[in-house]
Formats: sequence, structure tokens, C-alpha cells
Amino acid sequence: MSYQLTIEPLGQTIDVQEGQSILDAALRAGVYLPHACCHGLCATCKIQIVDGEIEHGEASGFALMDYERDEGKALACCATLQSDVVIEAEIDEEPDARNLLVQDYVGRIERIENLTPTIKGLWLALDAPLTFQAGQYVNLQIPGQQQPRAFSIASSPAQQQLIELNIRHVPGGKGTGWVHQQLKAGDRVQLSGPYGRFFVRESAHAQEGLGYLFLAGGSGLSSPRSMVLELLAHGCDQPITLVNGARSQDELYHHAEFQHLAEQHPNFTYVAALSGEPEDSGWQGARGFVHEAAKAHFDNDFRGHKAYLCGPPMMIDACISTLMQGRLFERDIYTEKFISAADAQQVRSPLFRKI
Repeated sequence: MSYQLTIEPLGQTIDVQEGQSILDAALRAGVYLPHACCHGLCATCKIQIVDGEIEHGEASGFALMDYERDEGKALACCATLQSDVVIEAEIDEEPDARNLLVQDYVGRIERIENLTPTIKGLWLALDAPLTFQAGQYVNLQIPGQQQPRAFSIASSPAQQQLIELNIRHVPGGKGTGWVHQQLKAGDRVQLSGPYGRFFVRESAHAQEGLGYLFLAGGSGLSSPRSMVLELLAHGCDQPITLVNGARSQDELYHHAEFQHLAEQHPNFTYVAALSGEPEDSGWQGARGFVHEAAKAHFDNDFRGHKAYLCGPPMMIDACISTLMQGRLFERDIYTEKFISAADAQQVRSPLFRKI
């Protein structure tokens, strides 16, 4: 059984299967609705029910208050249809966004590599080409877990049938624990994608002559790597700077690759910063946190750039503060947002309304 969902202000009508969430149906039809946690916890996907009946599902009482339910609001990530429904959603028009249909895939683990003591690289050979935009992610199904886990694609969009994921082990995490302790080469996995609205605004860079600034920490390097690889492969001649942070040299990965790219491309600058490297280790690069290294490199003046931030929430907040102090403001700052149940209540930064 299915119902029809009409999405305003687009005026587009799509079919929704019984038990399918509004968000999942929209994404699989190529219609992007704002979202973040996908757990009913963060309220990013809040929509207005204009007509029809829905079931709210597991929407948190904090993310969707009782009075909001009475006003006809719902969370698209967990709301299901009980009749034909009309909704109204805030949909931003982004000229560089590709509204790609979400699909299901089966992948075979071709290779697993220890990139650092806490991050594994997975190379998945897919049963069909996955068309994605640099910066997007996939949802990986975890055995015994109802909720899939989101991981950014670290490889170039040119590689559509062999994708790379860089996955950090989270102590106590069932999903990352399975990846690090049980998954092996040759295993088959199920995933879906592409998801996400994190991408480079190439048209704005070209029109305004702006440089690209990528700030990454830990496994947050995945999306910037995909973006940098694609920009360089397409012959981008505008300045591209990647500031990549880790605690120590053994936690720094794809380091040699970026050094090589910087030697090959005069417009690409790579800055690696270590925050906990022993003083006597012989490390010749930058020391300190990502925001400190970026501030020093640009002499606290970030004008003439758009910035793309990927990493832990504390890193992102520190970078936003530094960028704003260095004369870069909200319209030129973009962040990748992966939100777990543990940090869903901390998704709003007092410095930046988009977080």
C-alpha cells in the first residue's frame, strides 16, 4: 500500500510506501529535505503538515514539542503517512547541488587497511555505480542494528564503483566496533546513498574569485579529500588550502598523498598540524590545533575564501570562532553535520545558526 505526498513549495508529488518515512521517500525521489541526525533528535528536518494524517514515530519530545505537534509540525526523518499528505518544507535553492536519487547497494569489502591506530580504510566494490557529489556520505547497515551508520565517502566521485570509507573507532560504539573488530576483506555489506548537502560552491568561487579553504580533523578528512581530489582533477586553478589536524604523526593519514599533490599543483597548499606530538620527535610541521594552524597560516585574515569544516564538534566551533575573528562570516562557512544520539542535544552552536 502506498500514499501520495505533495511537497510544497515545490508542488512535487511522490509515492510513499506504508511505513516509509517522509524523509526517506523524498530522498529516494531526488527531493532534498533538510536533515541531520535521522534519529528524531535534532529537529533539523522539521516540516509543516498542511493536509492529511501522519504518525509521528519516535520523534523526541525535545525536538518536537507537544504544542508543535498540535500546530501540525512533524519530523520528516521518523514521520510516516496514514493518508495522502501535503507538507511544507524549507528547501533552499543551491545552484551547485545535485539532487541525486538515494538507492540501495551491495558492496564487497575489497580491502581493509589500518590508516592509523584508530582509523581503518575500507574499499568497497559496489554491485552498481554510485553517482555522488564530493562531500556526500553513505549509510552502512550494521548487523543486529536497526539504525544504519553514516560515513563520508573519502574517494573521488570519478570512482563510482569502488568507494573508500575512513572509519574511526568510537569506544563502545557498536557500529564502528563491528567495522574494526569483525569486518574483513571479502565480506559483503549493504548500504544506501548518496546522502548529504555538503559540497563545494564552485559557481560562487568562480564568480567571486574566492579561494577554497578546507579545515579537517581526524576522520573528518574524508569529505575534504574527496572534494580536493575532484577539484584538482577538474583543473581548478583557484587557490585551494587544506589544513588537516591530528594528535600525533601516527594519527596523520594520507599525509604523503597530500604532500605529493601540493608538489604537483602550485595552487594547492597543504598544512598538517599536530596537537599532541612530542617536542623531541623531529616533526617539522605546524603544531597546535587546526584553528590555530589556520590562523597562523593566514595571519588571521581569511577574507577572499569560502571555508568547509569537517571534524569533531569542538573543532568545528573553535574553527568557526577563529574564522569569524579573521573576517570570514556565516555566508562563506559550511560544515559537515553528523549527529549521533549522544551529541544531538548539542547541535546548535551559539556562534553559528547553521550548526
